[in-house]
Amino acid sequence: MFMEFLRNNKIAAGILTILRVYLGWSWMTAGWGKVTGEPFTAQGYLMGVVNNETVATQYPTYHAFIENFAVPNAGLFSFMVAWGELLVGIGLLLGVLTTAAAFFGIMMNFAFMFAGTISSNPWMILLTVFILAAGYNAGKFGGDRWVIPYLQTKLFKGKFAATTA
Repeated sequence: MFMEFLRNNKIAAGILTILRVYLGWSWMTAGWGKVTGEPFTAQGYLMGVVNNETVATQYPTYHAFIENFAVPNAGLFSFMVAWGELLVGIGLLLGVLTTAAAFFGIMMNFAFMFAGTISSNPWMILLTVFILAAGYNAGKFGGDRWVIPYLQTKLFKGKFAATTA
């Protein structure tokens, strides 16, 4: 019953729009400062993760990934974090490809939490779960109203046309 409400109800779409805009603004402002401000580098953050004994103990595979792949490619990760935050924010603010933006946002939040950063990440994850569960309805009062039907008819040639009806 709750899933039906989340996925199909116009009132739920309005509530989800408020959550989506809040999350989008949070992501966009975080990314905007990194993209337009002083050159952003994740090197110090990544080294902090590597030196965090709790991360090494609790999440050994994540620690190994950060130490052996992310640190040597810190420039690439800095670029991906800055632009990822900005693009997730824009997608959520405009309601365009909302589910994809929410997915990548929640993945970044989990990555930050695995690294030992708490901040607003648990709150953002909780709100994002509702957006992901709602699917198309979360972007109904946004650009997805036009983008998703266009993609379904042009890109996928009507294979999923009944999904948003």
